[in-house]
Amino acid sequence: MRSYNELMRVLREKLDRASAEDGHHYLLSIASPSSAYLLRGMENFESLKYLDYVNIMSYDLHGSWNEYVGHNAALYDTGEDSELAQWGVYSTEQYKGTGYLNTDWAYHYMRGALQSGRINIGVPYYTRGWQGVDGGENGLWGRAPLPNQNACPEGTGGTGGKCGDGAMGIDNLWHDLDTNGNEIGAGVNPMWHAKNLEIGRQGSYTYTNGMDPESNPAHQVSGTYTRHYDNVAKAPWLWNAEKQVFLSSEDKQSIAEKAGYVVDKGIGGVLIWELAGDYSCYEIGANGERGAKDLSEQACLNGRGEYYMGDTLSNTMYEAFKSAAPYGNKRSENAVPVEAVNITVSVGGYKEGDQNYPINPKVTFTNNTGVDLPGGTEFQFDLPTSTPDNAMDWSGANLKVVESAHSRNNNIGGLDGAMHRVAFSLPGWSGIAAGETYELDMVHYLPISGPANYTVTINGTDYAFAFEYPEMPLAELGDVTDPDTGNPDTGNPEPGDCNLDGVNVYPNWPQVDWAGNPDHAKEGDQMVHDGTLYKANWWTRSVPGSDGSWSKICKG
Repeated sequence: MRSYNELMRVLREKLDRASAEDGHHYLLSIASPSSAYLLRGMENFESLKYLDYVNIMSYDLHGSWNEYVGHNAALYDTGEDSELAQWGVYSTEQYKGTGYLNTDWAYHYMRGALQSGRINIGVPYYTRGWQGVDGGENGLWGRAPLPNQNACPEGTGGTGGKCGDGAMGIDNLWHDLDTNGNEIGAGVNPMWHAKNLEIGRQGSYTYTNGMDPESNPAHQVSGTYTRHYDNVAKAPWLWNAEKQVFLSSEDKQSIAEKAGYVVDKGIGGVLIWELAGDYSCYEIGANGERGAKDLSEQACLNGRGEYYMGDTLSNTMYEAFKSAAPYGNKRSENAVPVEAVNITVSVGGYKEGDQNYPINPKVTFTNNTGVDLPGGTEFQFDLPTSTPDNAMDWSGANLKVVESAHSRNNNIGGLDGAMHRVAFSLPGWSGIAAGETYELDMVHYLPISGPANYTVTINGTDYAFAFEYPEMPLAELGDVTDPDTGNPDTGNPEPGDCNLDGVNVYPNWPQVDWAGNPDHAKEGDQMVHDGTLYKANWWTRSVPGSDGSWSKICKG
């Protein structure tokens, strides 16, 4: 990620230089992952600040790379995703039932760093599918492992999982081949082909599309492809019970739901993969050939036409977008201060791989205001609702959620709001002198972009951070008072003298581990180190005074 962030920074710098020279703004955008599996590895997606737009690939959320049968591009979580259930997402207390394989979660992840109008959601004009599906409701949330797990394509299955038995033949029209020329089972079809399967029509194109229906039964339409619709996920699918084939699809009803979502959220628009998958209904000639496009969709549903490349889905979105209000350009959900101070923030220190749980970045605040900020000074910032409202810290600052935008113990049907507001105060023993830093040891449980919308309260007034609002006037700060006493700050004086007789001396830990060995201090325990008495702020094994888990009490 460090290399990627640097690439984006340099691209932005070069494009801005060219924009100034040419008098024309050059856009920089990316196609982004949408699954928390991948976004967790992209840390807090720092490079978003260099982009004009981000196009979320909110599809391929389920596919035959594993055995879990589900929607390709659900709009919302249903609380029933078999893959998420398998890995404990719904049962792990810290996740608060937050399902993250859906468009709504991915949008809220990006909203942590971007205005809604700079986000485009992905819409697939294709299916994904499995064969040999067992369980589920009409196949949905069932399982379809490849019978021979030794034959799994490279990179599929995953640690502790099984690769899926991807649909093939007539159910896999875009039949990609592996390096040996063998068909890769994936159930990938343009939507016009899926619509023909739905009405039981052997499309005229199958005779010239790498298939041989006359001699190969696998290339012939057989069984009944019944359309079902998930009213919570807002996603359709086709289920062929005779063949045990499941195809996760997209059609006019689901596209209308996604278009309405874009309008309601003030999202910039959509990313489509890919246009040739859209469909319209065409007449059938006397010899079975495809004629001109002059039939309604109902005609195809009644068996009087054939689906092929068209514009039904794109027109559905056009009709929704043409009268929409301007897209959203609001950074914060709260009132923004009128003045800023020069405090910078960096977020880093992420652990790698599976060690990065809970997600535990170091958020470093650098005080460039020119004045000392005393212990007790309050900071606030936003976290997107892609993470539950249980963020905390391990640095003694008592970070907590002060405004929850989503407090339900699930996100079935969508997340309620965009941003949680969190706050912390500098510990009494640790102000930030001018030019110095404070490191917040933050903890959250699902990935976020950001944080964003920082404020600090000084002398009772809230200030924004200048790096987020460079156009905002800088405040002229006078003497800063202690927020607890209201008196001018006197810095962080050394504690007074006291009698240390009989108090535990480091490393004579007052608590023991499971085997009865000296091990740790818990909240409230006191210990002497280098002639100073410290009190543990919470459970800790660290050296007294070495981090925020300890407070100075007095000196001997």
